[in-house]
Amino acid sequence: MLEQQADRVMELSEWSQRWQENKIGFHQPEVHSMLQTNYEAVVNGRSVVRWFFPLCGKSVDMKWLADLGHSVVGVEISETAIRQFFQENNMTFSEEDVPAVPGAKVFQNSDRSVSLYQCDLFSFSSAVAGRFGAIWDRGSLVAINAQDRDRYAALIVSLMAPDCRYLLDTLLYNPERYKGPPFYVPEEQVQSLFGSRCDMKLLQSVDALTDRQRAWGLEALTENVHLLTLRAAN
Repeated sequence: MLEQQADRVMELSEWSQRWQENKIGFHQPEVHSMLQTNYEAVVNGRSVVRWFFPLCGKSVDMKWLADLGHSVVGVEISETAIRQFFQENNMTFSEEDVPAVPGAKVFQNSDRSVSLYQCDLFSFSSAVAGRFGAIWDRGSLVAINAQDRDRYAALIVSLMAPDCRYLLDTLLYNPERYKGPPFYVPEEQVQSLFGSRCDMKLLQSVDALTDRQRAWGLEALTENVHLLTLRAAN
C-alpha cells in the first residue's frame, strides 16, 4: 500500500507557502486529546521533562506543556508559524542566529521554556540542543516524504535520551483514495523504521474521520498513538 503514495513529494517551499497563505487545516486550536490522555505514560513520574516537537508549527500543545513546568524545543521551517505561536500566546520572545546551523534562527520566550528553531529538520541534531526526555510526534512523521522516512527515524532516535519516551501519532486510511499529506503510515512501517532500536506499544487507537477527511475522499480514518522507548544496548 505504501507505493500508492511514493510519488507524492512535498517540498519545504510548499509547507512554507501553506503557512503564508494560512492553508493550515492540519493545525489544531485545542490541546490534542491523545496527548492529554497519554501524558502520564510519557512523563512516567518525572516532574520536569525536556520535550521535542519535530515540525512543530504553532502547536498549542507546546504552551500546555510549558505551563505544566516542562521545557519545549521545536523545529519548524516556517518563520510565520513560529512568530504566530508566540504572538497568539502573548509571549514576548527573542530571536538569535544559530551558529551550528547556517541560516537557522532560534526564537525563545522570556523564561526560555520554549525554544523554536527555524530551519530544515534534517539540519537539526543533538549537537544543536542536546537530547530529550520526551518527543511528541503529531503531524510530523505523517508529513515526511516516503523516501525520507529512514533518515527521519535515524534523526529521531539520535535525539532520544536514554530515558526518552516518544509518543508517535500515525494515521491509517486507504491510500488509493487520498495521496496525502498527511501520509498513510501503517503499523508495519513504524516497526521497520524503529523496531531495531526501540520497544513500542500501542497506547490508543481512535476513529478520527471527520467531514474534512471525507472531503478528501476517505471513508475511514484511524488515528493511532504508540509509545516508543529505546531498547537497552546489549
